[in-house]
Amino acid sequence: MAHGEHKYRVSVQWTGNRGSGTSGYRDYGRDHLISSSGKPDIPGSSDPAFLGDATRWNPEDLLVASASACHKLWYLHLCSDAGIVVLDYRDDAEGTMLDSGHEGRFSQIVLRPHVTIRAGGDVEQAMHLHHVAHRKCYIANSINFPILCEAMVETDAR
Repeated sequence: MAHGEHKYRVSVQWTGNRGSGTSGYRDYGRDHLISSSGKPDIPGSSDPAFLGDATRWNPEDLLVASASACHKLWYLHLCSDAGIVVLDYRDDAEGTMLDSGHEGRFSQIVLRPHVTIRAGGDVEQAMHLHHVAHRKCYIANSINFPILCEAMVETDAR
């Protein structure tokens, strides 16, 4: 694993100018493109509650997805090191944001990974590795609200 400082560069290009810029709160679109060299663009907007496009990713979606993906990547790494063969992994994560009208913040993210490991695998160890993954997750270590993990591990019945 590479240690040291890592930099991540993205560009966010606003595409919501409807001809009059931000002349009024309802006069501009929230659409934007998130890009990074060599990767597909991500169509973004704001949450529909804030006049955004529900068919595009919003920053809140991306925050929850980042927490979920980071946990998954650490978990798979730890299982591989421990000799636990993961056959399937799905997380139905949910973030809760509080909005006072003047400011907002996330109060928590709940990860709900459902993991299938190969028959004969150590289910108890597989469950424990969720705790280790959480401690190692860069995203979880970088935010100021709880990320909870309600994991489920089962063995493959095949």
